[in-house]
Amino acid sequence: MSSTTNEQALEAAIEKKLTGSTLEALKAQYPQGNIFEVAESYRSGNGYWLGNPQDFNKDYAIDQKRFWHFLENTQAEELAKLQRASDWKLKILERLDRMIKKYGVLHILRKGLEVEDANFTMLYVSPLASSGKTVKENFEKNEFSVTRQICYSKTNPREEIDMVLFINGLAVSTIELKNHWTGQNARVHGVNQYKNNRDITQPLLQFGRCLVHFAVDTDEIFMTTRLNGKDTFFLPFNKGVNQGSGNPVNPYGHKTAYLWDEILTRQSLANIVQHFVTLDGKANEPLNKRNLIFPRYHQLEVVRRILKDASQQGIGQTYLIQHSAGSGKSNSIAWAAYQLIECYPIDDTVRGNRGIEKPLFDSVIVVTDRTILDKQIRENIKEFSQVKNIVAPAFSSQELRTNLETGKKIIITTIQKFPFIIDGIADLSDKRFAVIIDEAHSSQSGSAADNMNRAMGKKANEENEEEIDTQDLILEVMRSRKMRGNASYLAFTATPKNTTLEKFGVKQTDESFKPFHLYSMKQAIEEGFILDVLANYTTYKSFYELEKSIEENPDFKTKKAQKVLKAYVERHKETIQTKAEIMIDHFIGNVVATKKLKGKAKAMVATQSIESAILYFMAIRKILADKNVNFKAVIAFSGKKTVNGIEHTEDSINGFAGKDIKDKFDDDEYKILVVANKFLTGFDQPKLCTMYVDKKLQGVLAVQALSRLNRSANSLGKRVEDLFILDFFNSTEDIKAAFDPFYTSTTLSKATDVGVLSELKIELDEVGVYEWNEIEDFVEKYFKNADAQQLSPIIDTAAERFNEALELEEKHKADFKIKAKQFVKIYGQVAAIMSFENERWEKLYWFLKFLIPKLIIKNPENDKLDELLNKIDLSTYGLQRTKLGQSITLDDKETMIDPQNANPRGVRDGEEIDPLDLIIKSFNEKWFQGWNATPEEQRVKFVSIARFVREHPNFKTHYVNNHDVQNRDLALMRMISDAISQQRKSELELYKLYVNDGAFKMALEDSIRRMVEVR
Repeated sequence: MSSTTNEQALEAAIEKKLTGSTLEALKAQYPQGNIFEVAESYRSGNGYWLGNPQDFNKDYAIDQKRFWHFLENTQAEELAKLQRASDWKLKILERLDRMIKKYGVLHILRKGLEVEDANFTMLYVSPLASSGKTVKENFEKNEFSVTRQICYSKTNPREEIDMVLFINGLAVSTIELKNHWTGQNARVHGVNQYKNNRDITQPLLQFGRCLVHFAVDTDEIFMTTRLNGKDTFFLPFNKGVNQGSGNPVNPYGHKTAYLWDEILTRQSLANIVQHFVTLDGKANEPLNKRNLIFPRYHQLEVVRRILKDASQQGIGQTYLIQHSAGSGKSNSIAWAAYQLIECYPIDDTVRGNRGIEKPLFDSVIVVTDRTILDKQIRENIKEFSQVKNIVAPAFSSQELRTNLETGKKIIITTIQKFPFIIDGIADLSDKRFAVIIDEAHSSQSGSAADNMNRAMGKKANEENEEEIDTQDLILEVMRSRKMRGNASYLAFTATPKNTTLEKFGVKQTDESFKPFHLYSMKQAIEEGFILDVLANYTTYKSFYELEKSIEENPDFKTKKAQKVLKAYVERHKETIQTKAEIMIDHFIGNVVATKKLKGKAKAMVATQSIESAILYFMAIRKILADKNVNFKAVIAFSGKKTVNGIEHTEDSINGFAGKDIKDKFDDDEYKILVVANKFLTGFDQPKLCTMYVDKKLQGVLAVQALSRLNRSANSLGKRVEDLFILDFFNSTEDIKAAFDPFYTSTTLSKATDVGVLSELKIELDEVGVYEWNEIEDFVEKYFKNADAQQLSPIIDTAAERFNEALELEEKHKADFKIKAKQFVKIYGQVAAIMSFENERWEKLYWFLKFLIPKLIIKNPENDKLDELLNKIDLSTYGLQRTKLGQSITLDDKETMIDPQNANPRGVRDGEEIDPLDLIIKSFNEKWFQGWNATPEEQRVKFVSIARFVREHPNFKTHYVNNHDVQNRDLALMRMISDAISQQRKSELELYKLYVNDGAFKMALEDSIRRMVEVR
């Protein structure tokens, strides 16, 4: 007899683990009897009852047998108060229904149910190590049950849900099961079933009736707390494998067996209900306006591991939790803080214990600069704790002492006040503390950093905004104070430095240090919680290279932006103006005009210093005013800065208080934020999708700064294709080196070879799957909003050729499909950053997007290639091209200018260098590809133009003796223009460049100006 590998087998496996038996086994054992009558004697496994689908009450979404059985067995006295009335059961059910509709089932499980003068406990809490006999016995009276194939719908009796879990008759979770071996999976089919084939108007599936809905197969798990039809958002509930998404191989069963082996045990599920599940929002808000938060797997795991280790190791431990952005650190910290105050030692040998009946820690101190975390902790405590007002702030050692004396269990302070708190911990040597440091979102700059330095006895630094590192400051505090053994320290960060790893990490046998727990950037990206900011990372050099490839291809229509790029000259006023124009032209043309993020997309400009930020802001503000656009820029920096003799602050430039910048920038009125260092870390704005970088980024700062773009925004449809970074300063190698320690899957390409798309198109065209007139017909109808029935025949005709008519071998089919996907993937990303148009590429892109799903490849090995291809991003592909020797090769003359070099105007006090030679050499190195003259020919032409200008009748009066700088420059440009115009017949190439290329014109005029000034 062969193995059973369908969904029923998976149901049975879960049921057997939870209850100790299965419906199939009981039917075989009792073929003539009512299996549910004997099932109650089979509560082995994890102690669940085996439920009968006939006991499910569709109106109230309860297992009525378990519900009444639990109340009768545990609270008969309370029931007796109501049983005098004939309709006592209906009273209880209607009261239950009203309360769940108003507050959700979580409220009933935690707070119980009041009906007139009767008070019912609906969940006996799981016992702690210190709990007495009664608590432990009561917990065993809970009736956890699992029921298969429940007909949940009052309107469609044939609709079934695979499994439902109940606690004391109250539904807490639904589960839809799929099995890869039958060709279905949770990611697609399970999720789709919830989204499209389940009636969310039925009581069981209404928001708040269940705590969580799982879609499960043998490999992956996905979950949601709110079913909302096609708009339902599912989160992964996976362990992760190789620091990425998915689950590791389980040598003892299915990869997802941890769900029923670990998560759904009675003790675990009760713990999740008591200490993790959170109903976010205000208590007086309607239930459907609030959010129900169920912990992700790594959040459960890290909190439970911390508690287990603390109960075994005791006081004086250090923990480094490396959790990426997108990991939900705020909730993890809030959950850990609350549960640490109830952490008990496993025995009386644990370090720092005062008996197993007393908690290890007197207080938990949370060090953070995030007001949102303060709010979350307070709200969570209200949900979890019967004791109110146990959270308080502390900004000095005295306040710490006062809070402890008044019974405060969770004390919140800031990074700047951390030194004083350390002093307080040392003074209170008879107390035990757990200190949670939330470093990752802390932006240490300006006065905040000054306060920290003063607390450490250091002199405040005027340029602190540029050089402050929170991790270094924390470690310095801990080094400079006498660290007593009466505290354990837990550091949460996405980007630990080596010193942080050494201080807080777990020492390995090879003397290295690792985090206590890891949730990597790679996993966060692959699971969709953050976006890959490096997918569309473009340095100035590579952007220039893209433009160069355009010029050499006659198919492209160049635009002004690619010409302006050539005007990149460093370290003078015109440079900032030029680069600001590049930024704004790109932002308006590629972000605003394309209505990215439903028209709400924003950009950040990161500059080298506060002075640069101010100059950039002034230039950007003027450009925006000249273009008469309907949005503004805002600047953020700390303190005061004098530029060109004028003192500036945030308030004076923006016209509103600095504390309002975050809120103002969230409005549609402001779309560009200019910064030096402030807001480069610790600033969460999901609408940010573009960054322009003109500053050195390295190490932790590079990761934190660029990660400003990675916040997902599902309501705005934010995708990785919407992200774009243009870097004028750093190389791709620099950024790769910065990200590698924290983001294992990062691979950055060099210049993107857009010629690859031409090669792919040629190869796709040659196969004969489509005719070009079909593509034209499809695109025309598609963009005219034609009915889908008019589009299908066009796509189906091409698909039929591929699948049958052309009689392609499977390997050739695979080759075509891979190339088609490559074309769609690469063009989808390149099109977003290029300032040119290619209509044929655009049309082929749309046609292939609809054709690819209908291309059938029968060889399963090729489907694996498809899966791999779906994970390849533009950066990965570019790297592969480099290995093949097909990427653009740059020569020395076109490398990116290092912004830290001296001004390209040259050194004018060196007598050994001919200023003319220096000027021509500098110009030639940058622009020789646009001007086919030899260096000597260029020298002659420069001399000729300069001589004409000097001999011009207006030269002395309008230029040399003119003290009005603006009019002086205008006069010189007119004279240069006259000189070029007079020579246009003999110098036609030079004339065309001067007239048509603004960048060339600017560079030439600058060079002539310098020549006529040479004495």
